[in-house]
Amino acid sequence: MALRLENLPRDPDRLIEMVLACEGEIEALKATVMTLKTMIFGVKSERSAVIVAEQMSLGLDSGETLAAKPPPANDDSAAQPARTQKVRRKAQRNIGALPEHLPRVEQIVEPETKVCLCCAGRLHRIGETVSEALDRAPAVLRVLRTIRPKYACRACEGAVVQAKAPPRLIESGMASTALVAWIAAAKYAWGSTLYRQALILAGQGVSVDRQTLARWMKQAAWMAKGLYQVQLAAMHAHTRLFCDETPVRVLDPGRGRTKICQFWAHATDDRSWKGPAPPAVAYVFAGGRGKKEIVGQLAGFEGVLQVDGYAAYTALAGDKKRAGQIRLAFCLVHARRNFVKVHKTTNSPFAKEVIERIGAVYAIEKRIRGLDAEQRRAVRQAETKPLMETLKARLEETKDGISLRSTLVKAIDYALERWAGLTLFLEDGRLEPDTNVVERSIRPISIGKKNSLFCGDEGGGETWAILASLLNTAKMNGLDPEIYLTDVLERMVSGRTTNDRLHELLAWNWKADRLAQPAKSAA
Repeated sequence: MALRLENLPRDPDRLIEMVLACEGEIEALKATVMTLKTMIFGVKSERSAVIVAEQMSLGLDSGETLAAKPPPANDDSAAQPARTQKVRRKAQRNIGALPEHLPRVEQIVEPETKVCLCCAGRLHRIGETVSEALDRAPAVLRVLRTIRPKYACRACEGAVVQAKAPPRLIESGMASTALVAWIAAAKYAWGSTLYRQALILAGQGVSVDRQTLARWMKQAAWMAKGLYQVQLAAMHAHTRLFCDETPVRVLDPGRGRTKICQFWAHATDDRSWKGPAPPAVAYVFAGGRGKKEIVGQLAGFEGVLQVDGYAAYTALAGDKKRAGQIRLAFCLVHARRNFVKVHKTTNSPFAKEVIERIGAVYAIEKRIRGLDAEQRRAVRQAETKPLMETLKARLEETKDGISLRSTLVKAIDYALERWAGLTLFLEDGRLEPDTNVVERSIRPISIGKKNSLFCGDEGGGETWAILASLLNTAKMNGLDPEIYLTDVLERMVSGRTTNDRLHELLAWNWKADRLAQPAKSAA
């Protein structure tokens, strides 16, 4: 209802409250409008709002596509932030340093004549110029013929001798294990779809239905499920774990539409301080996103769980049945992201200040990456802790003077309510200040679901989780996921690796064994 003079109160304090409330509501509405404009016309990355020079994004944006900067929010002065010069990062390329492990194929280019143009004598080779270029041989489909000779004795009528047929992943099928692994890697590691894979095969003259490809994936996941469970258990045996979740659409038979299920991502990675936990990710497909699902997944885990601010994690840590078993470490990037949104939508100088203060924290983190846990803790206590204490004081001080409806207040409240978890990394050098490990690990799922649109059913979701976990863990360990999965499936199908030795096939153990083989051969 519009305000009218006769309806206004006469109490000055009440009028002040109304003005502040209106200003807060106006700011929130402006922020909503600016957010929508940015979603439609602007850049999607939060890096475009970062203030510190070394964190600026490249100047690739068209001026016409960006929404105009709004005036400062109601908590700030009229001073406008200074524009910082954008810095280009040096491109990382392999020119002149192609990987040594790749095979070299030589082609010799001879001159048109080897006769001297002056005296008609024969030219002699005195040297050479060598250049290298990265090349690719097109993939070739082939037919693998398995021939099993039969033998019989000519002197008697004894039994015919013939070797047993080697076991196959797809019994009585047309696909070898290597072909199935290639399709699985394309879909679950590189974001392709079964539809595209069917087209690629058709281009080679092989017609395969998508449903057939889906059945191959299901069979591969069934074979690899034991290894997936061993990997998940190995990750939960460590005392530090990252966790995140993302929705996925699944066909809902009988209703003519899809329903929303979840992929939960569990990740470990201690490389930043040379710790024992290997780089790994395990996805868990679940029907929901509530406390019940995460409680079931982390039934045997005890330690620090590093997550975003989602309420299900808070409920898990506060469960009386698991009192003291799980501590939550929250993500500083998620807290920073709220201030980035405020700065994008309101041009708030205080939001800019917070971003710069957090940027100073990350400058320290960049410097100490790779040091051991005790060294990291010592530097954080001496340098980072005072920065975080000052930041907290500024948040509390600023909050008291602005409207409760302000978007800035929501960003401040998010940080202050989770402050103990946001600063837990100061006390433990093994922890990270953010959940970037799992954020990066869940990206292949996000790309895959955008390309595939939905899972065929819940069984397809479980297949996706199993194969994507093994393949993306292989990628995190610097392995070719296709080669890794092919070898793993071959060992399991043939029986060379039994169920009690599945730990040997974990990506980090498989890699260590491969690296040790040349040394054994040399000895």
